[in-house]
Amino acid sequence: MRRPGEGMMFKRSHNNNRHQLKQVKGLFSRFTIVAIILVIMIIYFFVFASKANYVSPESLSELGVQKLWETADSGGWRPSSTPRSYWPPPPNESNGFLRVRCNGGLNQQRTAICNAVLAARIMNATLVLPELDTNSYWHDDSGFQGIYDVDHFISALRYDVRIVESIPETRKNGKIKKIKSFQLRPPRDAPISWYSTVALEKMKEHGAIYLTPFSHRLAEEIDNPEYQRLRCRVNYHALRFKQHIMQLSQSIVAKLRSQGHFMSIHLRFEKDMLSFAGCFDIFSPQEQRILRKYRKENFADKKLVYRERRAIGKCPLTPEEVGLVLHSMGFDNSTRIYLAAGELFGGERFMKPFRAMFPLLENHNTVDSSSELTDNTQGLLGSAVDYMVCLLSDIFMPTYDGPSNFANNLLGHRLYYGFRTTIRPDRKGLAPIFIQREEGHPAGFEAAVRSVMMKTNFGGPRKRVPPESFYTNSWPECFCRASAVSDSGDRCPPDNMMEVLEDQLEREMTNVTSNGDA
Repeated sequence: MRRPGEGMMFKRSHNNNRHQLKQVKGLFSRFTIVAIILVIMIIYFFVFASKANYVSPESLSELGVQKLWETADSGGWRPSSTPRSYWPPPPNESNGFLRVRCNGGLNQQRTAICNAVLAARIMNATLVLPELDTNSYWHDDSGFQGIYDVDHFISALRYDVRIVESIPETRKNGKIKKIKSFQLRPPRDAPISWYSTVALEKMKEHGAIYLTPFSHRLAEEIDNPEYQRLRCRVNYHALRFKQHIMQLSQSIVAKLRSQGHFMSIHLRFEKDMLSFAGCFDIFSPQEQRILRKYRKENFADKKLVYRERRAIGKCPLTPEEVGLVLHSMGFDNSTRIYLAAGELFGGERFMKPFRAMFPLLENHNTVDSSSELTDNTQGLLGSAVDYMVCLLSDIFMPTYDGPSNFANNLLGHRLYYGFRTTIRPDRKGLAPIFIQREEGHPAGFEAAVRSVMMKTNFGGPRKRVPPESFYTNSWPECFCRASAVSDSGDRCPPDNMMEVLEDQLEREMTNVTSNGDA
């Protein structure tokens, strides 16, 4: 038997529970909607970052290759390496002088110069103009002053580091004294902490340090966007080739473009790369002996099986394979191609099939036969001209972008230069298709190649995935969006940011002058 009022209490309780349940359902619905929106945004970000400028095989067959002659879709991003947070000018008093010797080829040296500037900033050091180890690699003694615009380099980085062409001599007790640099060998990919402790301690002790060798001696992945943007300022703004190199490059580009679009290809099919990759079987016995000897003299001993290496995409594409990829994508024999390459191993027999498919082949000597280039084909000048022509070409295609500093730097520079189209063959994806063709199964070859290639990125913004180099892909640190929210690190800095930096530098100099007068 119910007590008096028990039924009413039950109804009230039941009504209250129903009301609370509705509230919970409402909150749950709103939460679900918010969660769905967040999931969609996250999916969009990762899809956009990994597949920007994706072109489907269907759209390629409809549009031909015209879309690839255009720049890639920027997605609202634009290059920007200007500081976005407080960035004080270098103090007037530094902790000492930093000297570095940049070894390797032109582009390996280029990354070393960027690292040297950053190291100087970290240690509050005065950077001495970097030395280029040109003799051992290029047999060319041009040096920094012979390749780069020194005045522009120093001026462009005046908000970041102090730079001198040489360590100044000092006079003490009537005698001229020269500071002797303490030599150090930095660890490979050394962390920032090594520079702020070990290197800095020696600098303060001796007044100057000399870091040699200086290739890959500072970690690329640094959790400091401003430091990464400094690297971009060096690489894409401060390092400018001398005027005669720029004029020569522009002249070649103008001649090539006078007849329409042109593509540049870095044909990496040279003795050093083939020896490094261990891809010998396609060569004659005599050529194989040459490659094996070179590998034994220059690389660590390691058992390498050609079929295994090729199956995982570790072998450079042959010139014929490059031609087959381009032909499958829809490029025809009217395509104008600029070749940036050293001396191709194996000679004309490897070039003949490629030339049959694409007869309009040029290099810097065929476009410009001036004695300056003819005499420096394999030197720093020839490499610098090739770099600039490939940078300015409508499409760039590296055939082997593994440990190739030339290709990797260009990929990063073209990305920063406005998302210029690149064609990066997926060697691992293409390998089984080429192998099937060689084994007598050519059916569906072009469609299969097209399907693999259309899944690659053609130069748009994309997430950097290790072990990809920062110098190959500086997105997102060195890019910004005007439409980003105000508190986002992606938002473009104010247009007057350079004026702010100039004011800071002037104030620093004024304070130094005032203190000196006092």
